[in-house]
Amino acid sequence: MKAIRRFTVRPVLPDTLRPLTDLARNLRWSWHEPTRELFDSLDPDPDPALRPGARRGGDVDPVRLLGSVSADRLAELAADQDFLARLRAAAEDLDHYLHAPRWYQEQNGHLPASVAYFSPEFGVTAALPQYSGGLGILAGDHLKAASDLGVPLIGVGLLYRHGYFRQSLSREGWQQEHYPVLDPGELPVCLLREPDGTPARVTLALPGGRSLHAHIWTAQVGRVPLLMLDSDVEENASAEREVTDRLYGGGSEHRLLQEMLLGIGGVRAVRTYCRLTGTPAPEVFHTNEGHAGFLGLERIRELAGDGPHGKGLDFDAALETVRAGTVFTTHTPVPAGIDRFERSLVARHLGEDGELPGVDVGRVLALGDETSLGGEHGLFNMAAMGLRLAQRANGVSTLHGAVSREMFAGLWPGFDPEEVPIGSITNGVHAPTWTAPEVGRCSEGADDRELWELRRTLREQLVTEVRERLRASWRQRGAAAAELGWTDSVLDPDVLTIGFARRVPSYKRLTLMLRDPDRLRALLLHPERPVQLVVAGKAHPADHGGKRLVQELVRFADDPRVRHRIVFLPDYGMAMARKLYPGCDVWLNNPLRPLEACGTSGMKAALNGCLNLSVLDGWWDEWFEPDFGWAIPTADGAAATDEERRDDLEAAALYELIERRVAPRFYDRGADGVPAGWTEMVRRTLGDLGPRVLADRMVREYVERLYAPAARAHRALAPDAARALADWKGRVRGAWPKVAIDHIEIGEVGEDLADAELGATTAVRVRVALGELRPDDVEVQAVAGRVTPDDALVDTRVCALKPAGGADLEGRVPYEGSLVLDRTGPFGCTVRVLPAHPLLASAAELGLVALPTEATGEGAGVLLR
Repeated sequence: MKAIRRFTVRPVLPDTLRPLTDLARNLRWSWHEPTRELFDSLDPDPDPALRPGARRGGDVDPVRLLGSVSADRLAELAADQDFLARLRAAAEDLDHYLHAPRWYQEQNGHLPASVAYFSPEFGVTAALPQYSGGLGILAGDHLKAASDLGVPLIGVGLLYRHGYFRQSLSREGWQQEHYPVLDPGELPVCLLREPDGTPARVTLALPGGRSLHAHIWTAQVGRVPLLMLDSDVEENASAEREVTDRLYGGGSEHRLLQEMLLGIGGVRAVRTYCRLTGTPAPEVFHTNEGHAGFLGLERIRELAGDGPHGKGLDFDAALETVRAGTVFTTHTPVPAGIDRFERSLVARHLGEDGELPGVDVGRVLALGDETSLGGEHGLFNMAAMGLRLAQRANGVSTLHGAVSREMFAGLWPGFDPEEVPIGSITNGVHAPTWTAPEVGRCSEGADDRELWELRRTLREQLVTEVRERLRASWRQRGAAAAELGWTDSVLDPDVLTIGFARRVPSYKRLTLMLRDPDRLRALLLHPERPVQLVVAGKAHPADHGGKRLVQELVRFADDPRVRHRIVFLPDYGMAMARKLYPGCDVWLNNPLRPLEACGTSGMKAALNGCLNLSVLDGWWDEWFEPDFGWAIPTADGAAATDEERRDDLEAAALYELIERRVAPRFYDRGADGVPAGWTEMVRRTLGDLGPRVLADRMVREYVERLYAPAARAHRALAPDAARALADWKGRVRGAWPKVAIDHIEIGEVGEDLADAELGATTAVRVRVALGELRPDDVEVQAVAGRVTPDDALVDTRVCALKPAGGADLEGRVPYEGSLVLDRTGPFGCTVRVLPAHPLLASAAELGLVALPTEATGEGAGVLLR
C-alpha cells in the first residue's frame, strides 16, 4: 500500500536543545562549517536518505534530521555538556552574524533600504532542490554573498513541488527522468502567515473569471529572506494547482502562468512580506533573466492605482518610475535561449479579462515586441520587455556583455554596439559554499609538499565518492551486485583527474572529447602519463539531442577497456559538485565560443586549487593566465563556419594540450616525488585567481555600480518628476524627425589637415536644425577615433560641442568645439545629435540619434589620413 499523504512528526526538543531549531531553519548552515559539523554529530548513524553521501561530508539536511532523531538520542545530547557548549557557541555565532553591522552597513552614501531579487530558480543547498543549473546556483550564491555582506536583499522565486528532475540511466545509457514529490514540511521553509494565523497568499486573475492563488513560503538564507510562491493551494482548480509543479516544465501557457506568478505575484508577495515583518519596501528591483520580467508591469499597475503604492500616474510616467529602479541581468548569449510567447496569449492573460485590467494591453505588447531584433511580429519577447523596463542592464562577463550589446543592438537603432547601454558584471561564486574544508584550513604559506598532499587527499575522497555513486547507478540500471566487483578499482587516486560537469545543451559540447575515440583511449591508458575523466550532466527532458549526447558518452564509458579511467555520474547536483570540484586536478570546459555567458563551474574548481583547461569564453576569456591553466584554441575563419571541421580542429587541440602540456607537467616529479611546476600553478590559482572569482566581489559591484545608482534614480522620480520626464520624452520623440545636421566644418580656413601632427587641435563647427526642440534638449557631439579600411570609426572618444550663438533665420543653431588629434595613423571624426536630460542614465536611452547625411557639408564625417 502507498500513503495518500505524507507528513513529518517532529519530536519535542528539550529546552537546552531548542536552539537547534533556529540553526536548522536558517540555511546559513549550508555554508558554515561549524554548524554543519554540529548537525553531523547529532545522529551517529543517520538514514542515508537524509544526507547525500552521509559519511562523506555531503550536505546534511538538518530539518529532516531533527524530525528523525530518537527521543533517547535527544535525551543523551541534552546531558552532553560538550555538545551543549558547541550548540551555544553556534547559536551565539548565528545571532551575531544576523544582527551585527557588516560591509553594507559601513558604507557611506544613501544605499537602497532594500533590494528585491527575482529569479526563476535558486540553488542554495541540495536540501532545497529548487534549481536546474548555473542560473539557479548563481542566484543562490548571490543571496549568500549578499547575506555575508549585509546587503538587505529579498529573494523572490517559486516553490516547485517536484523541483527539477532527478536523473538516472537505463541499461542502454539513455537518460531517464524522475520527479519526486517535495513536501514543504520536510524542507527548511516556513509558511508566511497573517497575524490571525491564516496563510498569507497572493491572487492573480485569469481569463474567464478564474483565479490563481499562491501561498508564500520563506527560506532564511542567512540574513536574506527567500520568498517562494506555491500554487498547490486547495482553493485553486486542478490546472492552477499545477502551475508550480516543475521547474521549466509544461507547455507555453503553463510557462506563461509560471512567469506571471513569479513577476506579478512576486511583487505582491514582497509587499505582503514587508507589511507583515516591517521590512523596508524595496527601492530597487533586480530581474535575474527575463523570466521575472512581468514584475515591471505589476509595478506600473501599482503606481497607476490608489493603493498604498499608488501615485495616480499614467502609463508613461509609471514606466519611467519603474525603469529608474529596475536592474536587468541577462544570462543568455543566443536569441534561442530567450522565452517567447504568442502575443495573443499574452494579451488574453494581461488584458481586460485577465490580470491587468485598466492597463493598455497594446502598450504592454509593445514592451515585448522583438521585430527590431529581427524577430517575429507575432511573438512577445521576455528579454526585450526586461530591457525596456530596466534603466540599467548587464551581462555576466566582459565578453558576454559585448555579445549582449550585439544581440540586443536593435533596441537602440543608430548606435554602434559598443554604445548600447548594457554593461557587464562578471559572475562570482560563494567561497564558503564551494571551497573544501581542507582547502580552507590550508595556510597561505603551504609548501609544495603540503599542497601536493592536499591535492592527493581531495582526489582520494573523490575516488571513493565516484565508486559509491557508480555502483548505485549500475544497480539502478539493473546490474546485480555480483557483476560490480570491477567498480572497486575504478579511478586511481594517483592519476591525473579531469572533471567535466554541466548542463547538456549542444553548445557545451559534452562529446567533443569523443571526437577521436582512439586518441582519447590512448590518453586514458597511457603507460606513463595516464588520464582519468569524471563526467556528469543533465539534458533537458525535452532535449532528445542532448539525451543522445549523454548516451554516447555513457556507452564509451561502459567499455570494459576504459571504464576504470572514465565514468559518467548521473544526477549531477550540488551535493555531487561539492566533491567533484575539489577532487579534480583539471576542470574542462569546451563550449562553442562565445556562447558561454560566464561558466562559473570553473571558478568553483579554481577555489579548490583545480586548474582550468578551457576555451577562451565567459570568465576564462577575461582572466586566463598561463599560471592558472590552459586555453583551448578556437577555430576561426572558414573553419569556424564548418561545424565538422571546427569540432575536429578544436578536439585535436584539446588532445594535444592534454598529451603534451597538461599531463607532462602533472607527472614531472622532482626527487621528492612532488611536481613543483604543477604545485606552483595550484598556488597561483589559489592566491591570485581565487580572490577574483568571489561572489563577494560580484555583489559589491552590483551594489556600487547598479543598486546604488538605481536607488538614486528611483528617489529622483517623485510623481511630478516622473510625469515631467515622460512628457519630455514624448515631446522629444515627436520632434526628433525634424532634427538634422545641416553643415559641418572641420579645421580653420586654409588649414591642411593632411599635415596634421599628433597633439594638435582643430576646430569643429556645425549647424543643427532642432525643429521644435531647444538647445538644452540635446547634446551635439564630435566623435573621433581610428578608421578602418571601410571607414568605420573604432576606439572612439566623444567631444561635446557647445552652442555658439542663437538660431539663424532658418532656425539652425551653431555649435563649435575643439578636437584633439591624439593618435597617429588613419584618423576620422563625425558629428551627431543626441537627446539630453539630467535623469537619463545613458545618452542612448531613447534610441534616438541624428547623424550627418551625404548632403551635409563635407559628408558623413571627415577622414584624416
